[in-house]
Amino acid sequence: MRFKVILASVKPDITDKVVDTAKAAGATGATIIPARGTGIHEAKTFFGLSLEAQTDIIMFLVEEHIVQAILKAIMEGGEFHKPGTGIAFVLPVEHVVGLESQMARFKEEVRENYF
Repeated sequence: MRFKVILASVKPDITDKVVDTAKAAGATGATIIPARGTGIHEAKTFFGLSLEAQTDIIMFLVEEHIVQAILKAIMEGGEFHKPGTGIAFVLPVEHVVGLESQMARFKEEVRENYF
């Protein structure tokens, strides 16, 4: 099997919605990493302290054949058509270890659903 990683940067208040829509489209799970970000506009300051926007980085490791469906679901669920809501992109994955239990479960589900 070939895998890709989808990385999405979203505001924390929509993280759950993005994860839920991605799972409905076929993602089996996600890793959420809290982060800070800066964009086109300068960070706001409060009494001389810089206030950077909080963001979540959501990482999905998915099989190559379902990437487009999940990416579309992330875009729609996160309302990425609105300015400043988030971005998502896909990177290739060369090697994967640690998915043996998931692979066994996946093969069993395929057998149950298609045979």
